[in-house]
Amino acid sequence: MCNNKEESKFLKAIIKIKRNNKEKVNEMADSNRGSFGSKLGMILATAGGAVGLGNVWRFPYMAGQEGGAAFILVYIGSVLLLGIPCMISEFIIGRHGASNTARAYTKLANGTAWKWVGFLEVLTGFLITGYYAVVSGWCLQYVYASIIGELHGDANYVTQYFQEFAADPFRPVLWTVVIFLICHFVIIHGVRGGIEKASKVMMPLLFILLLIIVVASCLLPDAGKGVEFLLKPDFGKVDRNVFLNALGQSFYSMSIGMGCICTYASYFSRQTNLFKSALQISVIDLMVAVLAGLMIFPAAFSVGISPDSGPSLIFITLPNVFNKAFAALPVLGWIISLLFYVLLSVAALTSLMSLHEVNTSFFYEELKIDRKKGAWIVTISCAIIGAFCSFSLGATDKLSWFGKTLFDWFDFITGQIFLPMAGLLTCLFLGWYVPKKILKDEFTNWGTLKGRLFGIYFFLIKFVCPILILLVFLNQFEVL
Repeated sequence: MCNNKEESKFLKAIIKIKRNNKEKVNEMADSNRGSFGSKLGMILATAGGAVGLGNVWRFPYMAGQEGGAAFILVYIGSVLLLGIPCMISEFIIGRHGASNTARAYTKLANGTAWKWVGFLEVLTGFLITGYYAVVSGWCLQYVYASIIGELHGDANYVTQYFQEFAADPFRPVLWTVVIFLICHFVIIHGVRGGIEKASKVMMPLLFILLLIIVVASCLLPDAGKGVEFLLKPDFGKVDRNVFLNALGQSFYSMSIGMGCICTYASYFSRQTNLFKSALQISVIDLMVAVLAGLMIFPAAFSVGISPDSGPSLIFITLPNVFNKAFAALPVLGWIISLLFYVLLSVAALTSLMSLHEVNTSFFYEELKIDRKKGAWIVTISCAIIGAFCSFSLGATDKLSWFGKTLFDWFDFITGQIFLPMAGLLTCLFLGWYVPKKILKDEFTNWGTLKGRLFGIYFFLIKFVCPILILLVFLNQFEVL
């Protein structure tokens, strides 16, 4: 009996040692996974993940239609109440976990079902990566088309050009693969050598291109009408819908709920000021959105064209605007059109990089493979998703159900269901489950920062943000 007891104790001791060793190995793996090399690189990379095509095709239109500067003020309030607190929350989870999004949530969940929120964000990011690359590929096609002069013609020609291209079974898939390969090349070089280095080039380039086109647009005849449309405050238009739309835009514009923010935060240093970083990224995001409006509306009003929103704005309306606005100076029109689509491609690529990294870090850490293999899994599988989404837009009618194409279903499920669900659950997770001390330690960098705003942050994330996200969710389905 004694021998059996001793053997049992011995086996338990061995198991304990093995478990401890495994945990140490995992901790070492986490510590060696890389980090941003500079504060500037960290801010630019994370801002690049937030800044995307939505800043160009959605925000300016909403601002112009819903009160101009009045909407922008409401939007800023929405960012302060919802966007920044949600971003800080993902920062806390990511930096605390120092691992991919799913594992970061799992570490804080302590074996409870809350861990599945992290897996939901990874899944959402994976699905978005597939169909977002399709639109990103369209941007590259239009860069090519601008170079060879294919976009010149009347409004009907421009519309037909886009429709024929989107329905083509080959070209959209080709450009989807191309932009994935560009993104893949960046990702395999790691955080500092890939993502950070690329962001330090692309984000300044994005702002330079924006400013050039804004200046050219604002110098056109009657451009002042477009500036007035965007920036003149009309508080008479501010109603319940404007508030709800501004809340929704602040949530989606900052890439909440898709794992990007959480994954990038896992590479933050322990000295990173989370609140200050979230504020800086929000300012960059807003600046890009406003500059996009100053780029679009003056040119559109100069030629008497009312801008639409969504893909039709940048692939149908704006080529027509450029053709008309610079008809007297066709060379300048060609340059502006080319610069615009280069700008769009850069914005699309920075967002796609962050989405790709969410999934790459998940696969290589969870499958215990190297980064290159994890990146190839994402590139190949998401390229296949992108191909089928592209086919559904015109190449075949067999990928449509209940009046929606496969592309539209991906957009609907991720944008209107998964993202707000992940955001809501994250707020409830941090506000009601995770110990308050952990949040305060991360917020104040373990007492090295004063953290005067922590109480406000905690109140918002516990009570206000869940309600606001729920309102956004209900508004999407026209329940409110």
